[in-house]
Amino acid sequence: MEQLINFDKQLFRIINNQWSNSFFNWLMPWLRNSNLWIPFYLFMILLITINFKKTGWWWVVFAAGTVILSDFVSSKIIKENIIRLRPCNDASIADWVHVLVGYRPQSSSFTSSHAANHFSIATFLYLTLSTQFKRWPAIFFFWAFSISYAQMYVGVHYPIDIFCGGIIGILIGYLSGKSFNKNYGLV
Repeated sequence: MEQLINFDKQLFRIINNQWSNSFFNWLMPWLRNSNLWIPFYLFMILLITINFKKTGWWWVVFAAGTVILSDFVSSKIIKENIIRLRPCNDASIADWVHVLVGYRPQSSSFTSSHAANHFSIATFLYLTLSTQFKRWPAIFFFWAFSISYAQMYVGVHYPIDIFCGGIIGILIGYLSGKSFNKNYGLV
């Protein structure tokens, strides 16, 4: 376990410190800001509800439920039972970590709720929209990956936090997307 944690810190150092540059120092804090994505969420809700009427509203309920469940599993079940210092609060790496956010979250680092939530909705979007919007699926996962990468880059999560949060999100998004398609589907 110690080797895994050391590897995690070394990989974090590469992402957060060695790969830093002025453009990413500007972009990454902005990219991970949830307010930035509100227009995208509203666009998706309008797109689906206008084109698919009643089924579209069920899609909105399932999409919201996917994120709520993902956030609950990551934030309430896992984070409250597995306590891990965030890199921005870890004294053992304080001399080299770049913290690019204006605050230092105090909750546990494991798992990343940003990763869980964004990968859950990306998976849900992929499963429920890929037949209607053939070119979009890769964009959904690139979006989730970018936000997750930003969490490491700004100094608030280790790579393992992101990886495990992403796995949780993918599993929840998969179950939710399959359930939606089985019961409603956007046909």
